Amino acid sequence: MDRSVETLELLGALLYAVGWLCSLCTTMMPFWLTLSTDLLPTESLEVGLWKSCVVQDLGFQECRPYNSLLGLPPDIKLARILMCAALGFGLVGLVLAILGLNLINSCCRQMDELSLKKVLKAAGGTLSLAAGILVLVPVSYIAHLTVVRFFDKSVPDVVSRWEFGDSLFCGWTAGVLHLLAGTLLLISSLYLQEQNQNLPVHIPLVPVSQRQRSIRIRTEYI
Repeated sequence: MDRSVETLELLGALLYAVGWLCSLCTTMMPFWLTLSTDLLPTESLEVGLWKSCVVQDLGFQECRPYNSLLGLPPDIKLARILMCAALGFGLVGLVLAILGLNLINSCCRQMDELSLKKVLKAAGGTLSLAAGILVLVPVSYIAHLTVVRFFDKSVPDVVSRWEFGDSLFCGWTAGVLHLLAGTLLLISSLYLQEQNQNLPVHIPLVPVSQRQRSIRIRTEYI
C-alpha cells in the first residue's frame, strides 16, 4: 500500500473529526448573533439556535431557552434543521470513513476487502461533502441576513444592530474542514482503485488427473 494514500486518508479522517466537532459546537453554542447597546455597555445579548443569553463583561452569563418552536424566526428554524442534518450525515460518514481506513485490519490485503474499503471511504467522503454544504448554507444565510439588516437605511442610526457571533466563524471553519476532508477521502479512494487495477490477478492451478495425463502421453506418441 502506497504511503501517500495512507497519509491522505489519515489526514482526511482527522479533518473530518475536527470538522464534526466544530459543527457540534456551532450548533450548541448560543453565539450566532450578538447585540450591544450604548445604554448597557457592560452587557451584550447573544442569540443561538436553542437559547438566548445575556453576557456581562465580568464573565457572568444568564441564558434562557426558547419557549415556543412556532414563535421562532424562519431563519432559526431553517438553521436548526440543516445543522441537525449536517451532524447526522457527518457522524455516519465519519464512522464509514474510519472503517474504510487501510490501517484497520491492515494485515489482510485481499481484493474484496480493498474494494469494500474503497466503497466505505467514498461513501464517507460523499457524506462529508454533504455535511459541509449543510453547515455552510445556514451559517452563510444568517450572515447574509445580518449584513442586509445592518445596512438597512430604513432603520434609524440610534437603533442597535445585530452583528456576527463566534458561532458563525466556527460554522464556516466546520464547513471548510468537511469539504477538505471529503475531497481527501475521495482522492484516496480513487488512488486505491487505480492500485487495485494494477495488482496481479491470481489464477488458481487446476491439478491434472492421472487419466488426463495418460491421454496426453498417448497423443504425443501418435
